[in-house]
Amino acid sequence: MPRFVMTYLHMVEALNYRVGRLAMWSLFALMGVLAWGAIARAGFSPQIWTDEMAQFLLMGYFMLGGAYSLQMGSAVRMDLLYDRWSDKTKAAVDCITIFTLIVYLGVLLWGGIESTQFALEYGERRRGLWQPYMAPIKIIMCIGILLMILQCSAFLIRDIATVRGIKIAERDTNAL
Repeated sequence: MPRFVMTYLHMVEALNYRVGRLAMWSLFALMGVLAWGAIARAGFSPQIWTDEMAQFLLMGYFMLGGAYSLQMGSAVRMDLLYDRWSDKTKAAVDCITIFTLIVYLGVLLWGGIESTQFALEYGERRRGLWQPYMAPIKIIMCIGILLMILQCSAFLIRDIATVRGIKIAERDTNAL
C-alpha cells in the first residue's frame, strides 16, 4: 500500500480512537446532569433544563462514539454465513456493504449540514420550556457522521487490501 494511504488509515483510526475515548467521559457529565435533576425534583425547585441537556449529552455520546464503536468491533453483525467464508470473501462482501454505508452516511451528512445551516441562520430552538439552541447538537451530529464516514473509508481500504492479498497489520490501540 502507498505510504499516504497508510498514513491516512492510521490518522483516521487514531482520531476516532481518541474521540471515542473522550466521548466515553461524557457519560459522567450525563450522570451528573441526571443526578442534579433528580435531587432538584426531590429537594427543591425542579430544573427545566436537565432532561433536555441529558438528551443532548446522550446524543453527543452516541454520535461521537459511533466510529469508535465500529473500530472496536462492537457493531452487531449477522453471522449466518459470514463466519464460514474465507477472509478474502468476507472482505469482498464487506467492500460492498461498507461502500453502501458510506453512500448512506454521505446522504445523512448532506441533510445534517443543511439542517445545521438552517439552525445557525434562523437561530432554531427546541420546543419546550427551556428552548435551547439546536445548532450545537446539530454540529456535533455532523462531526459524528463525518467520523463514521472516515472510519468506514478506513475499513474499505483494509478490505480492498485484503481482497488484493495485502495484509495490513492491526494498529495497537494502546499505542494510540
